[in-house]
Amino acid sequence: MPAKTILAVLLMAIVTYLPRVLPMAIFKNKIQSRFLTAFLSYVPFAVLGAMIFPDILYSTGHLTSAIIGLAVAAGLAYLERGLLQVAVCAIIAVYICELIIG
Repeated sequence: MPAKTILAVLLMAIVTYLPRVLPMAIFKNKIQSRFLTAFLSYVPFAVLGAMIFPDILYSTGHLTSAIIGLAVAAGLAYLERGLLQVAVCAIIAVYICELIIG
């Protein structure tokens, strides 16, 4: 393996490892602030949503079918359906919409 590849892998390992280890090293006691605890519990969902949302709009052939699929998924998620049911229903909705649009 070339030295650049090994260096890249090591740097990526450090960059992904530090954010996981530093909080444990810095905060040895349980966080007492209810606000901070609540804020930190929503961060993974917010980051995941920010990463996924733009791709949802451009994942199909037409923006209309993407928005319909998003609406179906959001509606079923709001009704607290299971992840598999939400995903399958959204896919079916997009498929039918794509067939109609042509």
